[in-house]
Formats: sequence, structure tokens, C-alpha cells
Amino acid sequence: MKKILLLMCTATSLSVNASATNYEYPETKKINIVDDYFGTKIADPYRWLENDTSAETTAWVEAQRKTTSDYLNSLPYRDSIRKRLSELMNYEKYGCPTVKHGKYFYFHNSGLQNQSVLYIANDSNSQGEVLLDPNTLSPDGTVALNNISISDDGKYLAYTISRSGSDWVEIFVLEIATKKLLTDHIKWAKFTDAAWYKDGFFYSAYDKPQGQEYSGKNENHKIYYHKIGTPQSSDKLIYHNPKYPQRFYTASTDERSNTLFMFESGAGNGNGLYIKDLSKPSSEFVCISSTQEHSIIPMDVFDGKLYLLTNLDAPNNKLVATDLKNPNKSNWIDILPEKEEVLSSASLIGGKIIAVYDKDASNHAYVYNLSGKFLHEVQLPAIGTVNFSGKSDSDETYYSFSSFTYPATIYKYDIDSNSSSVYKQPSVSFNPEDYITEQVFFTSKDGTRVPMTLTYKKGMKRTGNNPTYIYGYGGFNITLYPSFSANRMLLLENGFIYAQVNMRGGNEYGEKWHVAGTKMQKQNVFDDFITAAEYLIKENYTNKNMLVAEGGSNGGLLIGACVNQRPDLFHVAIPRVGVMDMLRYHKFTIGWNWASDYGTSEDSKEMFEYLKTYSPLHNIKNDGTRYPAILVTTADHDDRVVPAHSFKYAATLQASDTGDRPKFIRIDSKAGHGGGKPTAKVIDEYVDIYSFIFSNLGLTL
Repeated sequence: MKKILLLMCTATSLSVNASATNYEYPETKKINIVDDYFGTKIADPYRWLENDTSAETTAWVEAQRKTTSDYLNSLPYRDSIRKRLSELMNYEKYGCPTVKHGKYFYFHNSGLQNQSVLYIANDSNSQGEVLLDPNTLSPDGTVALNNISISDDGKYLAYTISRSGSDWVEIFVLEIATKKLLTDHIKWAKFTDAAWYKDGFFYSAYDKPQGQEYSGKNENHKIYYHKIGTPQSSDKLIYHNPKYPQRFYTASTDERSNTLFMFESGAGNGNGLYIKDLSKPSSEFVCISSTQEHSIIPMDVFDGKLYLLTNLDAPNNKLVATDLKNPNKSNWIDILPEKEEVLSSASLIGGKIIAVYDKDASNHAYVYNLSGKFLHEVQLPAIGTVNFSGKSDSDETYYSFSSFTYPATIYKYDIDSNSSSVYKQPSVSFNPEDYITEQVFFTSKDGTRVPMTLTYKKGMKRTGNNPTYIYGYGGFNITLYPSFSANRMLLLENGFIYAQVNMRGGNEYGEKWHVAGTKMQKQNVFDDFITAAEYLIKENYTNKNMLVAEGGSNGGLLIGACVNQRPDLFHVAIPRVGVMDMLRYHKFTIGWNWASDYGTSEDSKEMFEYLKTYSPLHNIKNDGTRYPAILVTTADHDDRVVPAHSFKYAATLQASDTGDRPKFIRIDSKAGHGGGKPTAKVIDEYVDIYSFIFSNLGLTL
């Protein structure tokens, strides 16, 4: 049990505090709030910063912004960094086309457009015309197009937008033939797109929040059906479960079979799955699985069979088929049984199955018939990441391929002849052949073998003095694949090694690998990252004075925890939009959803004590221990990991004696957790981050 003891408040102050450093920071007032966790009292002096709408918090944010801006603007090479980042990011970007009713829909960005534009074309070879340009929705590009959904008859486009990076989305409807925006407008939707059925669509939303819309707890997710041409107030409530307010309920449809799928999640590592026959108005949802401890995802409905990708009884995933009218587990037939490699996706395209397996955190693709008989391997251009696009009743197939130094290239794939041809290939302002990627393996603290990929210039020597940028995530079943980042190329051009660590907590080796980095085993993730850094030093790639650690969200937690545990190991740390208060994270927006990975401080005394041992906020040293130079980043509209995490963490850092290196916080405006961020803001952010890194490593550009 936990109770809050509110004692007394001190006066507000925004004077400066040297805090045993050479830098001056705004002083943050402290209030006497103490929480009692199972008899252990924990002070929370910066609790007032959780109120993101208060005048006091606003004043604190502005003071921090000015202090950080003054520091960053004084650093050298900013103009050179901005110029080169703009050049690197100024290349054409294409998405895989989606074919519907003979029309081709695809995204394109001419180079430095803030948001990619949706085009429509009559065939695969024509240029197409603009269907929807999100850059016209706001003058600064901060309105982002999140998802699109085309009605089964090809008449309508439903699309979701987010404003200033928030997870809240709005849904609009466009008549495709006329490009006319209809009056339909859905608000307060979240974690949803539009699932079309006949003359309307299903979507998920919350009640309009009262008060702190960007930090208040999100509860009572509901599924509605919206009929085109009617107001949101007339939408039909399809499902609501008030017994479990802290769960997600989302929908998808298969119109060919009149099937509605409902997903229930938020209480485990997987999802519950229910189906409903929409051709029978009185039909009830049929439960395929109610447990949320396993993932069960419908891939497609074809010829009366429902194909499911699941890790139930298969930690590395398998593909099963079942009778759509009688889908219970006893009728499941293994089509692609579990293998040593993780089955990350399976698509029904052209009457065949294209399966993507992961081997040591990179993709390999294979084609099977519908009975699971192997036909051939898709020869990918190199080690990297692939995503296929196509339909079960059409053999027209495209895929996108990318790697660390190769931006996404679109290929057209002939599934019968097993041949690929370049469809759209970007032209970039560097030579990918100048770089090399190698995969290494190291032994973590408990003897576990962990992979890490290193990318650097060809000819690089192991002098022990190479600047190195080490990145990790390690959570929520997320695999870190080879991925391209144009801004990262600036580092590689200037002699950096980019090290990406595939730690436990992800899905690189299936559900067992994930679970090994959760709850009471979370320390494994930190050990993996720390050991990776030690490996880079031991193998003479770099040294402690040249090592930069970066991670975002759950990866921000990673950086905060590792810096506290090994402040001597890194010279610069960039914890971005991180989960820093592990005792209270579950009290904001959808934080309760992370309990399956973290556990909560209210679960038990044992869980509380474990969280307390690594919570970044609660383990900052105050004894003169020399910490790295730290630039914390967050944003005012981050309603995924609320900025209070970073606010309280930065305030504690600045008030503690952690040596003479700088500790600043960069608070972006009209931005969120990172999704949909306009190109201009991305460039601004990395100008600041890279200026901070180059300056504190003592490098020239």
C-alpha cells in the first residue's frame, strides 16, 4: 500500500545555482512531499512539475529553455552541422504503393518537405497527382498525417491526423474522386485508425478529457461505429468494458468475409482476440483468446480460412490457419510451425505466403504455398530490413528495403519468378559504399551472448580513440533492425562508429528474450548495454572519453539508469523523452500499459524495491561523482511519456553534485514523443544534439 503525505511548500524561486559545476541553471523550488511505499518514505520535491498547465511550470520551462538555448547557441560548428544535415536529408523518399480498385496510393517527399504527401495514380508507372498534402494543414508542419484507410469500394479515404506530436488523433473523410473533404470529423480518438465496413467505419476513442489532456490518465477506451455523413454524437457504441478501464479495445475488419476483429490489450505481453460476424446484426463476439499473455494477430482471411500469427505455445511465433466459422484453438492447423528463427511477419500475397524471419536481428524473406510448403527465398539486396505490400487475391507485390547506410528503396517483386526489380531508388549526397557494417557478439554479465552491429567508414583503424555513438532500447518486445537515418550519416562521415545493441527486452530472439528483460529481470537490459560499452573499449574501438550513449523513451530510461550505475563509462549521454520516474510512471496517460514490462511500485514491496534500485530519478548521485555531459530532451506535447519525467530528472541532476560537465534539458515546443515530427524540427533538434556532442568530445567538424 502507498499513501501520500503532503507536508508543506517552500517559496518559488528561479534564481541560479552553480551546483558544483561551471554552469548556471535555473534553481527549481522544492516542496516537501513524501510518499510512503510499504513503510519506506520517498521524497518527491519536484512533484509540482507534474502539473503541465500551471503558471509555475510554464515559468520553469521558459527559464530552462533560455538557459539551454544560450548554452547551445554558443557552441561552434552549428552552421556547418545545419548545412550538412539539410543536404543529407534533402533526398526523395517514396513509400510502397497500395493498390485499391485499380488505383495506386503512395507517399512521396521531395526532400525537405515537413510531411510526406499522399499521391494517387492510375497505374504503377505514372507520376500520380496529389490526393492529400498534410503540409497544407499547418504553416509549420506540426500537423502530421498518421494513418490512411481506403474504403473497400474505393470511394472514400479516412485519415487520421495528430497535432504537435500528440497521441490524440482526429479522423477526417475525403471523397477520392472529387478530393472533397466531407463534414465527418472524429475527435478524442487514440491508438486507432478507421476500419471500414460498408458506409462507415469502426474506431476507438476516449471520452473528452477534463483538465490535463496531455498528462491525465487515459481510461475507458471504447469502440464506435461512425456512419458517413452523420455527426460524431450519433456514432454507435460497439464495445465498452467498464470493468477494465485500463485496457485498450481496438478494431479491424475484413469486408470480404463480413468479419470484425476486436483486440483487447494492456494487461499482459500480448492481446485478447474476439471476432464478430457483421452479416448477422444480432451476432455476438466470439472469443478466440481472452488471455493477454500471448500475441494472436489476424494476418488475413482467405478461402474461408483465418490465418493467425501467434506466439501461443511458440515463443518464436508461428502461422496457423483455422476455420473462420469455428476458430477455437482446437481447430488450429500449423502452416508455418515455430523455428529457431523468429517469424516476425507473414503476408498472404497472390495466393501465397511471404514470411519474414529474423536471424540475429536482420530480416530474411521466404515464399511458401498456403499449405506451408517452402517454394523459394527472396534474395534481398543485403543484410537489412524489409516490408512487403500486396493483397491475397493479387500477385502485384512491392517491398521496401533499407539498412544502416542504404535509405529505403522500393522494389517490385514477381512472386512466381522470384525476381525483384528496382521501382523507386533515392539519390543521396554520400556514397553508401564508403561504409561497412559488421555484427559482433559479446558476453553479458550473466553469460548471455548478445549481438551488436557496428557501422563505420571503410578503413577505420581500432586506435582506441574513435568517437562512438552507442544506441539501445531493450524493451516491449521491440526488435532493433538495421535502419537508415540520414542525420546519423553526419556522424559516420566524421569518423564516428555507430553501435546498435540488441539487448534483452526486445524480440530479437523471441518472447523468451523479451521476458528476460522485464520486471524483476530488467537489470539484464542495463547489464547488456554496459557490457556492450565495455566491449567497445576492450576491443580498442574507442575509450571512455569518446563514448556517447543515446536512447529514447524506454531507451531514455536505459540511458538514465546506466549513467547512474556507471557514470565513469560514458563521456556524453542523451536520454531522450525517457521514463525517468519508475515509481509514478503508471499514473499518467497510458503509463499503466507498461506494467507488463516494468511492474509497478504498488504491486508489492519486492517490486517497489526493485524499481527503486534503478529508477533514474531516484538514483542520481550527489557526492561529487563525475557524470557525463548530459542533454535531456523532451517536448511539451509528449503525452506518451509525459515531460514531467524529464523535468524532474533534469531538476534533480542540476541540483546534485555530479561534477563539472554540463547538465541541460532541451524542451521542444509543439512537439510530442517523436512521431510525425516535421523535417524542420528534426533538423533543429539534431543541430542541438550534435553540437552538444562535438563540443563535449572536443571534436572539430
